[in-house]
Parts: sequence; C-alpha cells; structure tokens
Amino acid sequence: KQRILFFFVFVQKGVFIEKIDEGQECLECESKCPGYKPHAWRTVCDNCKCSRECHDICPKDTINIRDRIGSKGQGQQNRMRSKRTASKEGYSWVPSDLSPDKIQLYFMQIPSQRVPRIGTSGEKYREKQIIKQLPKQDLSADFCKFLGKEYQQQYADFIRERQKTAMDIAYVKSAPEQTSECRGCRGTVLLGDLAVVNSKLGEENPFHPGCFVCSVCEELLVDLVCCTLEGKIYCERHYAEQIRPRCAACDELIFDDRYTRAMSKDWHTVHFCCWKCDESLTCQRYLIRDDRPFCVGCYEKTYSNICDECGKLIGVDSKDLSYKDKHWHETCFSCNKCHAPLENKLFGSKADRVYCVTCYESDFATECDVCGEIVKAGSSKMEYKDKQWHVECFRCVVCADSIGTNSFIPKDNCIYCPSCYEQKFSTRCIKCHRVIDTNGITYCNEPWHRECFSCTGCQMCLAGQRFTSVDEKPYCAQCFGELFAKRCDACNGPITGIGGTRFISFEDRNWHNHCFVCAACQRSLVGEGFMADGADVLCVECAKNRFIN
Repeated sequence: KQRILFFFVFVQKGVFIEKIDEGQECLECESKCPGYKPHAWRTVCDNCKCSRECHDICPKDTINIRDRIGSKGQGQQNRMRSKRTASKEGYSWVPSDLSPDKIQLYFMQIPSQRVPRIGTSGEKYREKQIIKQLPKQDLSADFCKFLGKEYQQQYADFIRERQKTAMDIAYVKSAPEQTSECRGCRGTVLLGDLAVVNSKLGEENPFHPGCFVCSVCEELLVDLVCCTLEGKIYCERHYAEQIRPRCAACDELIFDDRYTRAMSKDWHTVHFCCWKCDESLTCQRYLIRDDRPFCVGCYEKTYSNICDECGKLIGVDSKDLSYKDKHWHETCFSCNKCHAPLENKLFGSKADRVYCVTCYESDFATECDVCGEIVKAGSSKMEYKDKQWHVECFRCVVCADSIGTNSFIPKDNCIYCPSCYEQKFSTRCIKCHRVIDTNGITYCNEPWHRECFSCTGCQMCLAGQRFTSVDEKPYCAQCFGELFAKRCDACNGPITGIGGTRFISFEDRNWHNHCFVCAACQRSLVGEGFMADGADVLCVECAKNRFIN
C-alpha cells in the first residue's frame, strides 16, 4: 500500500510545531483501519478508535526536543554537533557530549528494544514516547483546544513553575569519584561507571542508565527529559497529572474546578460522552464496556443479544437468560413443546431446543448405562460417545471410585480410572514385574525395563551392548566366553564368535584364526596344509624338516 506523507515544520513564538498528514496506517488494526483520521476532540482515530500512538506516526528528527519543551539550554552549535554524532553512529538520538565508545557503552545498559537505532523498533519506540511523554498540549497553549480564556493565566503559571522548578534534561557522565547508590534501583554505581545525573537532584543522586524511568509509567525517559517533584522523577505527562487532572477524552489538562469524575477518570464535563454517538452522559444513565462509556441506546445496538425465540433485542433493562450460545427474554424462555415458562426451573436440551422436565423425559430421556434408570432433565450426566451415565454411576469398574470430571480410560465397554487400568492392562517387566512407562525393550518376545535387561552372569546392563544367549538367557561377551565358549589351543582365550570372529577346528582342538600358525616358523596356516605333531601344528615344509631330521 503506497502512502504519501506530507510533513510541515514552522515556527511560532519560538517553538517548533509539527504537523503530520492524516492517513497513517494503524499498527494494531492493520488492514481494518483505512488510515488515521483524528476525532474532533478525542485523541483517537475516528475510524478505528485506537490511539494516535498506535498508528504509524513519525515525528521527524528535525523536531528538536529542546525546541519542543521550550528549553533554552545548550547552544545551537552543540545541538547540531549532537545531531551529527547521532547520525554518524546510526542513531536517531544520543546523549550529548559523549565519545562514540561511551555512546555504545550507554546503549548497552538499556534494553536492546529501546535503543533508538535508525530503522529499528527502538527508533519507533522513541517516536511514540516523544508524543506520549511530552504531549504538545502540555507544552504550549497553541495546541490547547479546550483551554478557556479565563484559565490561560493558570496555564501560563503552570508552565512557568514547571520550567523553573521541575523540568530538566539530564546528562550522562562517568560516576563521581566515589561509589554511590543508584537512586532508581538502590544498587551500586561503581566508580567510573556511566551514570545519568539530574541537576535538580544533584550529582550525588545518580541513576543507572536503565533505571532512569518515570515513577508512574516506568518507561525510559525519552531523550533524558524529566520533571522532578518531591524527590521523584516523572515524564512530563505524569508530572502534570500530579498537579492538575487530565481529561480522559481530549488528553488536555483541566484548569476548571468544575469537571466530571467517572470510571476512576477525570473528564471535561462536555467531554464525558458516549463513546459511539458522542452524546453527553452528564446526569444520564450509561454503561461501561472495555473501559469505555456508552449511552443505553448505543450499548444495546452494539452489545445486546437477540432473543432466540422472538428475534427482538434484549435490552439492558431486561433479563438476558442464556444457555450455551443462545439468549432469551425472561418471558420467552419456555418449553419448546408445551410452552411452560422455564426461568428458575430444571430443563433439558435437545437439538438446540429447550424443554421442561416432563416433555423432555417423555420424548428424549435416556437410560443410565449402569443402573438403567432414566437420566432426568436438568440433572447432571456424563456422556461418552453414545453412552450416558448419572454422575454418581460414572465409576471405575475395578475400584468403584467416582470418576466425575477426572480422566478415565475406556476398554471393552468398561470404564477404568488410570490407576486401575495401569494395574490391569499395562505392560510389566518380565524381571521386576513393575509397569513399564518408558524405555522398555523386548527380548524373546518378553518386555523388559532397559535397566532390568542385564547379563545373567555378572548383572551388567546389556541395553545397547553386544550380548549372546544360552538357553534363552542373555550373557555379556565376557561372561559367555568365561562360561561357555571354546578355548583357543594356542592362547587359551575364549572363542566367542561374537561380532563374526572366525576360528579353526581340528579334531577336538580349536584356534582363533590369528592364533593358527606354524609352531616352528610362525607362518599362518589358515587355508594352508598342515600336520600335527603332538601339541604342535606345523606347515608342510617345517614338518618335512622335523620328520627327516
């Protein structure tokens, strides 16, 4: 979707003022919102009702924070130098008077998603916080639409006092020449660490960079702009709300002593209106939905249910009787067959229709699968597939304990609790006879725990090991060799045959392949002719030499 953005900046009374073209997409509603359209006096989009901050707004970096808050500190040359440094390092803002390595160190100490690196979510976060923490209607009367002339002096006095005693732009420096306590987390600020210092509180009260947050919203104070009051730090928005109430609709401070207090919020009296039709709710009935006030008419049109019987709206002054996803007027909630009223009475349901007990039992009642008696309308029952039970009849067939809403296991038309099912049907180890939950193996068509499948001789676990069997009993290679294997006539070691070991047999004598050598010349006799001379076997040549001599 192509979006054309027009941006204007002009100067009025020494303060930079921003104007953003309408039509910004909503990041919350996405395609549901055709674009940002300001409400006549609420700080929301008139299309989707989301706040302005939820849209893809983008106050340009040409709007300097000091100009926004009306601060005269730091010269134009220093400001341009800070801006160039930020751009060079790839940020939309950096603390002033810091070298590049200390800028990196500073940003390492705040959450990564809050770092205002250009083109990232951190840059968007900063842009939103500028609008949220520094509302322009708190900074200049030019942006106040509902400030009466009789209250302009009070507004001016508020700004003057705030600028004089509360508002400041903190700065970042290496910690003082001694270890101190962070005013935010009460942890230690070590000697040489970077610390945020607010001149109103003094250098002896530093903050860790990640701890310099508003006392109310606990958000990082954007571009280190803060207000102090009674030893606490605030963003400008929440500082102002300590001094004056703020209208929940237009977001402006209220200087008139006559205002409306409702829903735990403050409102200009003319702004306490229905969220949908904007009609005044002062001295009128209203209803609350999603923390928003509605007049009776709009609430009924938007949220009231339709009666399943008569098809009419169920107003706020009527009882809304509901069952599953259906709703009825009090007078419409009746038996679908005899039309007897059902309010505060037992009833049954069939095919999305409700019936009195008598009609339900005569037409639809089913029998309990255990006791055979009718499951009465309005009584609790348990259902599974095509079977039904009274709650008290729904029991384990073995232990007879009530199952209720607990888990169960059906088998052969019977119901078992998990414990009884396990005892009756679960696979058990052939050795220890305990249930095999995991890590079972099968040997000779019998189940074993892995740890129970061991050598018959030495009891070493054979799971994952080479083994052989004698009379269907498993043995490790060593035990098999010691107990059952033939012995090599040369080395007297066992000939196990495990792993494909080859051996030579002659009469009642056996040799490993590598041990079957000529007793005289030590040449291998595997596949060669040989002769036996007592305990020795000889190759043909050596036999000739021995017998001739």
